[in-house]
Amino acid sequence: MEDNNGLDGDLNANVRCQRTGDPKLDKAVQHWLAWDRNQWTRAQVESLVGAGRVDDLSRRLCSRMSFGTAGLRAPMGAGFNRINDLTVIQSTQGLYSYLCRYFADFSSRGVVVGFDTRGQEESGCSSHRLAKLTAAVLLSRDVPVHLFSSFVPTPYVPYAVKKLRAAAGVMITASHNPKEDNGYKVSKGALAAAPQMGSKSEGARLQTELGACLPLQVYWCNGAQIASPHDKEILRCIEEQLEPWSASCWDVGLVDRCSLRTDPLTQINSCYMDELASLCFHRDLNSSSPLKFVHSSFHGVGHAFVQQAFRVFGFPPPIAVPEQKDPDPNFSSVRCPNPEEGESVLELSLLLAERENARVVLATDPDADRLAVAEKSDGCGWKVFTGNEMAALLGWWMFFTWKENHPEPADAQSIYMLATTVSSKILQAFARIEGFHFEETLPGFKWIGNRIHELSKTGSRVIFSFEESIGFLCGDTVLDKDGVSSAAVVAEMAAYLHNKNLSLIQQLHNIYQTYGYHVSKTSYVVCNDPPTIQRIFSRIRNFDGSGSYPKTCGGVQIVHVRDVTTGYDSSQPDLRSVLPVSRSSHMITFTLKNGVVATLRTSGTEPKIKYYTEFCAAPGQSEVSTLEEELRKVTTALVDEFLEPEKNSLIRRLV
Repeated sequence: MEDNNGLDGDLNANVRCQRTGDPKLDKAVQHWLAWDRNQWTRAQVESLVGAGRVDDLSRRLCSRMSFGTAGLRAPMGAGFNRINDLTVIQSTQGLYSYLCRYFADFSSRGVVVGFDTRGQEESGCSSHRLAKLTAAVLLSRDVPVHLFSSFVPTPYVPYAVKKLRAAAGVMITASHNPKEDNGYKVSKGALAAAPQMGSKSEGARLQTELGACLPLQVYWCNGAQIASPHDKEILRCIEEQLEPWSASCWDVGLVDRCSLRTDPLTQINSCYMDELASLCFHRDLNSSSPLKFVHSSFHGVGHAFVQQAFRVFGFPPPIAVPEQKDPDPNFSSVRCPNPEEGESVLELSLLLAERENARVVLATDPDADRLAVAEKSDGCGWKVFTGNEMAALLGWWMFFTWKENHPEPADAQSIYMLATTVSSKILQAFARIEGFHFEETLPGFKWIGNRIHELSKTGSRVIFSFEESIGFLCGDTVLDKDGVSSAAVVAEMAAYLHNKNLSLIQQLHNIYQTYGYHVSKTSYVVCNDPPTIQRIFSRIRNFDGSGSYPKTCGGVQIVHVRDVTTGYDSSQPDLRSVLPVSRSSHMITFTLKNGVVATLRTSGTEPKIKYYTEFCAAPGQSEVSTLEEELRKVTTALVDEFLEPEKNSLIRRLV
């Protein structure tokens, strides 16, 4: 293979001859230098070899990533466990091989490929380039590729997969993850690629050193993110296809020359906006509403698409935050491009709203699949809604508008709402009173999307779904969270309520009065030592002797325990969890006698133990301060008694 990195050939030969003292690592280095044609990532590995940085080389070259709740994940840079040209090519080769085995008509159905606006100068990579490499691999094997010509919101890829009847979809995105502040601009998804030589503890160390990991999302033919067994089989195929097939795999120019490449942007955008109109119920009211909205796209892809969605709903376009409306991978005006962080990252949006006398602020994350909402509170500044609070409002709104066209109580038996199990139980309270169905899924929208697809085959309709991390889906047109459509729906709901002299805040209290207050808390602790995490959860599972879970938390009786890692659920007659067993991470949920539901869960990609607590009060119980104090006590006890932060050297989140 010819060298393509502009470095001296003799120097490269000398680097290849150097030994690390670890035969497995030496082999991994040789493979990297033989296969990588990207001059920047190739030079990174050569530099590490020349400097004798064995530990760094081992972390980069001797482990691989797996599918988590948001796709394949890893930092960007040189290495088999990071996102770069070579690992994208390897992963696409594996995806191709699996799709060939699974679909007899794969060569006619093809693959949808989308990308966001991220990039990393040090690695010579960008989302657009990696999308072109993905396409090049497939085109080199005569597979049709529907490659968007410009950046798109993540929801456009699963929507296009269904609309175009493609076999699969790939979205290259860094989502809401921050750029690195240590010299690495992390962007894009993680791609598995090396023989299994490293340990999971090395992966955990990498996460600690480099910060956030970034997803490359893969969608199945049904438009939902891939789940088992497809994820595991694709990874196996990747391991079988590590060496790039040919020079064509590196030829990004193929996307401009090959007739099998099409650009679906105009068609998909038009169809998406046409179907979005089905979620609009009060267009005339929208067009005359005096309510003003501010929108931030957080330097990502969302600006033009949210503007267009507002026009579909009859609104004038929202006022854009000028410093944040255009794509900027450096995020020059915000410390963290994650709107879930709340008021601290919404500063420019809130200042603009004050100047423009706008009452509602909408913020989509950089790939526009999540949505944060804030509302001006009379005399009390701004209220930034949590994901659980906004889900209560959107769940109410979607059922309210559905009921206007389906007045018979029996009709509710045909509809569903879904939420991840770590999210608020408010929709469950809705369902008990209103008569529709509610179901929980494991964390991650891939579970929601696949469940929507399953229910659709039975004639049932899912009208709303959410996860607590500000991910919402109104309707079932897209099988993934969607910040663009959610922004338009929230605007219509706010305009409708404004016409009734109600704010979003007031309506949220009305909902809680009717269905019961749901007060929640979500946070995490950091643990950089995987064996410690194992000991913590082993202790919980053997708290009062072998196989005996805790019986109290903060002095409050625990009435039910569900452990989806082992498949145990004490609330079920057969003691088996209704949710699928998930052995890849720890997750234990406690239901307390006082109405609190608490979950402890490890992250699949970060060295964190997350905890979620919620007080689910009965309708009419309105002493919110009392509920919040009770929840605070239980949350404190949950962390102190079960996680023992000081004893286990856990790092508490700084709020």
